Amino acid sequence: MKVQQISVFLENKSGRLAMLTKVLAQEKINIRALSIADTTDFGILRLIVDQPDAAYLMLKRAGFTVSETAVIAVEIPDHPGGLAEILDILAGAEINIEYCYALPQKSNDKALVVFRVERLDEAIRVLLEKGVGVLKEDSVYGI
Repeated sequence: MKVQQISVFLENKSGRLAMLTKVLAQEKINIRALSIADTTDFGILRLIVDQPDAAYLMLKRAGFTVSETAVIAVEIPDHPGGLAEILDILAGAEINIEYCYALPQKSNDKALVVFRVERLDEAIRVLLEKGVGVLKEDSVYGI
């Protein structure tokens, strides 16, 4: 149920993101979700791709500073307050959320959100006990 996320350190330079996406495209690696957090000098690009191991290797070979991080993809009820329900579950278990971002919607009644949390295994257990859908990696890579 853990999903491998690729994180890439990018300088804020024209064309750097284009170069990264070109490397992935040449290797036929499809981006499923992304998030960029930036400062004036650099950014951290977080990616969910269909082939995380291959993406990691290709980006390393291309000279990018790359790391892998385990995250979870969670089904969120797609109604007002749906995200709040999930956050309350995690807060009740005193599990800190480091960051989150959305994935493409899987169905009309669920939204999908990627979470990086402290105590990942405990977060998965608590969410499953509460009946929350935590997607398996193959489901996420195949979106």
